Amino acid sequence: MNSVPIPNDFNKCLYQPLAEADPEVQRIIENETYRQFTGLELIASENLTSLATMEANGSMLTNKYSEGLPGARYYGGNEYIDQLEELCRKRALEAFSLDPKIWGVNVQPYSGSTANFATFTALLQPQDRIMGLGLPDGGHLTHGYYTAKKKISASSIYFQSFPYQVDTKTGYIDYALLHKNANLFKPRLIICGGSAYPRDWDYAKLAETAKGQGAYLMADIAHISGLVAAKVQNNPFEYCDVVTTTTHKTLRGPRAGMIFFRKDRNPEIEANINAAVFPACQGGPHNNTIAGIAVALKQAADPAFKEYALQVIKNSQAIAKTLSSHGHKLQTDGSENHLVLWDLRPLGLTGSKIEKICDLAHITVNKNAVSGDTSALVPGGVRIGTAALTSRSMTEKDMEKVAEFLHRAVSIAGVLQEEAGSKLLKDFVAKATTGDGKGRQMIEELKKEVIAFATQFPLPGIPDTSVIKAPQA
Repeated sequence: MNSVPIPNDFNKCLYQPLAEADPEVQRIIENETYRQFTGLELIASENLTSLATMEANGSMLTNKYSEGLPGARYYGGNEYIDQLEELCRKRALEAFSLDPKIWGVNVQPYSGSTANFATFTALLQPQDRIMGLGLPDGGHLTHGYYTAKKKISASSIYFQSFPYQVDTKTGYIDYALLHKNANLFKPRLIICGGSAYPRDWDYAKLAETAKGQGAYLMADIAHISGLVAAKVQNNPFEYCDVVTTTTHKTLRGPRAGMIFFRKDRNPEIEANINAAVFPACQGGPHNNTIAGIAVALKQAADPAFKEYALQVIKNSQAIAKTLSSHGHKLQTDGSENHLVLWDLRPLGLTGSKIEKICDLAHITVNKNAVSGDTSALVPGGVRIGTAALTSRSMTEKDMEKVAEFLHRAVSIAGVLQEEAGSKLLKDFVAKATTGDGKGRQMIEELKKEVIAFATQFPLPGIPDTSVIKAPQA
């Protein structure tokens, strides 16, 4: 009961819980919760955030507009929002062990993509030249990706982009060729970081190349920021002018972005970055999300987080070792971060088919290009990440079991492809979902085993998993 009566009937909806106000949305949330609890989340860009982070992200802070920066807002009533953003910025620097006299941070970007484009806006002029790892080689869409026929990302539309690559034999970044091409291309900005690269980065070599061109060096550590904060990966802050990141993935916060900038080398960079975020590239910050980031950063500074980050890497290596033991081909023959890139081409399979099989069996992976793919529309591999399952308290022995599930998935895919009598994806999916052959039966058997295995582990954010309901029609 409200201690203060509701004066207007037209406002009654504002006081109803979700289950009462909108049962359809409530049901979708319950179904998604069940999917996460009964499945194995292996998408490398996803994680499972904490109950405290979700509480902050779903708080009253969503009501407040706060365009501008602490102490210089375009709206009144921001005294507590200013405290929140200052606290978040302080925790961001502390989480990465940064000196506030040398580094600053903007915590307002809505995502990693907007953080990247705001950085480009701050540092570059239209049609300046940039170099980032190519998308088919493990880079990110926002690092200048384009095809022979089309400029795909805004970074390739507004800037001249020349991607660097990995060595086709080893899968490792070819730093020598990168250096040689930079001497020819003369970039204004070199970007390090990727979304499907299973190895650490040599920031010292990249800094040497950037210095030779008088270029900025930017690290996009969206995927590995939690590992960097835990000091289990090389430190980009020693060499880079700007470091961007998302706040979910291995950092295990809500979905947003941050931009770190080195103030001692460029007295204008702080003002330029802040102005690029707002008003150049986005509107008012999402204060509820900033609260969630602050909570996640506090958790990342706890010594227990380093144990988590180390386990993420151990788990990734355990999956790689088990898959390799079955003769499967992995990019770079393994991993030293949170992900494994699995090349399915020797099996005559595509990433799309394995993603579909795994979905049907309650295993979530994503199709992904591997070095040498000729078409981004038909990726030859899948990307496997361990951050989320590590958040469910799984260790190496559990990862060996997960890898065995994955091995069975490709065996099932081979059976389905043979039953379909065709390599077309639509025929393959038809056999997997409506067929009456052996392949579909094998999927159902795998699904039962996956659910039985997954439900042995808690789901972050849900204190009592017994309340999780099976999907409703």
